[in-house]
Amino acid sequence: MLIPFAASGEPGCRETLEGLSLPHLERLLARLAPAEADAGDEHSLSMPHERAVARECGMAAPDGLLPFAAWEMRRAGRDPGAAPRAWVTPCHWRVGTGHVFMLHPQELQLDAQESQALLAAMQPYFEQDGLRLAYEAPTRWLAEGDLFGRLPCASLDRVVGRVIDPWMPKGDSGKPLRRLQQEMQMLLYTHPVNEERSRGGQLPVNSFWVSGNGALPADAAPPSGLRLANSLRDAALLRDWRAWASAWQQLDGGECARLAKALDEGQPVAITLCGDRRSRTWRSAGGEWRRRLASVFSRRRSIDLLADL
Repeated sequence: MLIPFAASGEPGCRETLEGLSLPHLERLLARLAPAEADAGDEHSLSMPHERAVARECGMAAPDGLLPFAAWEMRRAGRDPGAAPRAWVTPCHWRVGTGHVFMLHPQELQLDAQESQALLAAMQPYFEQDGLRLAYEAPTRWLAEGDLFGRLPCASLDRVVGRVIDPWMPKGDSGKPLRRLQQEMQMLLYTHPVNEERSRGGQLPVNSFWVSGNGALPADAAPPSGLRLANSLRDAALLRDWRAWASAWQQLDGGECARLAKALDEGQPVAITLCGDRRSRTWRSAGGEWRRRLASVFSRRRSIDLLADL
């Protein structure tokens, strides 16, 4: 099991961790052997949980070019082909003094009809740069084009709820995307969908973000039994640490307890905890080795281990 957003460097998360009780996780980690450790940092374009999934699935790629759009197509039973793919997320950028801040896409409350109308208006501009768009969901469009195979892009999970300036595409290779974002800001400013949304007190869609871009290796595939526990994501991105703590406790009493039961039954077990800087994996090991490790790791609270992520 892989758990994204198991911890965060945000001050609110650090404070919440001090009062968080995760007894099943703590007992589970005390019985498992430490394995892979991702020594990343908070400045990487790809998130630690994305790097961990890529490692498990055989998707070796540079930072910012992990092909999750194509990977999710394959998981859904669709053939992504060899072309580079990407997710394009319509979003709202809040412009402040000297910086631009991205809100969580769910705060738009964008419906399918609005999203499809915006996509139709934007698509000709993307096509001029050899990029094709297709509707998938109100805040998720699937894109295809060679640019997505060579331009490192920051994960959407990196920029939601943050100032976006450090994460904008850099250098000459990023010029086409930066130009396209500027053109879309002008196009969307007076678009009828946004005018109607503004009259109704809703946030306008004023830009887009590219993520999950790259070409998928032909042999990339998730290992048998891999589970992603995504229940912490939205609360963490919204900085709602009370909801995040509640989701963690449900995860602890559910998935973590089930993993412990599987371990009791002699099944091989692994758990990867991911923060916004790094990830750590623990795996089941031989009995004697596991008992020795238990005597060491049971001395350290799971909360302290999470704080290191």
